[in-house]
Amino acid sequence: ILVVVNDFTALASSLPQLSAAQKHQVGGGAAVPGTPLGLVGPGTGLGVSGLIPGKDGWTALLSEGGHVSFSPVNAKEVAILQFAWKEFEHVSAERLMSGAGIELIYRALADQQGVAAEPLSAADISTRALAGLCPLCDDVIETFCRMLGTIASNIAITLGAQGGIYIGGGIVPRLGERFDRSGFRARFEQKGRFNKYLCQVPTWVITAEYPAFVGVSAILSDRLATV
Repeated sequence: ILVVVNDFTALASSLPQLSAAQKHQVGGGAAVPGTPLGLVGPGTGLGVSGLIPGKDGWTALLSEGGHVSFSPVNAKEVAILQFAWKEFEHVSAERLMSGAGIELIYRALADQQGVAAEPLSAADISTRALAGLCPLCDDVIETFCRMLGTIASNIAITLGAQGGIYIGGGIVPRLGERFDRSGFRARFEQKGRFNKYLCQVPTWVITAEYPAFVGVSAILSDRLATV
């Protein structure tokens, strides 16, 4: 049997199978059994998916949520959006929540601070930030993490993902402890009247080495069970 699936469909299907050692919780909250799970993953792009529970198991969403319009929440992010509009007619969440997005945030913040932007890659920016070598680069990573908190909370309240929000992709797991102490979780909970609701929703970073393979295995097992 051959089954072809989207990479984030496979990753979403892995979520119920992940062990405690394959995910790392950031902040508080506790999962409510039998409720939707959300998934967001910044990398080369921004993947978004989720799992919806049903009587026959889970259904993975075929989402293009990374292409929703970016939503700034403060003056600093408004200025970043205005800078991005100089390059793009439509600024999606993916334009900023990705490797290329880290580079765009860097250029925008350099412009705000009136300093010359060096030709740095996302990897360069992250390395300098984690090593404490560049305050501007650290500001870029902090801004990125906070923006991701907004997007993750949007997914949580849209899906009613009381089972939790999972973060995959190639960027966040590499940030390690820097992500833990960032403003991600505070921003995740910053939703006005929905603050108490979101305080109860857990957020996890996926730390499994090849989590999509776990999902593919689960999908194949389900398909074989119906053959």
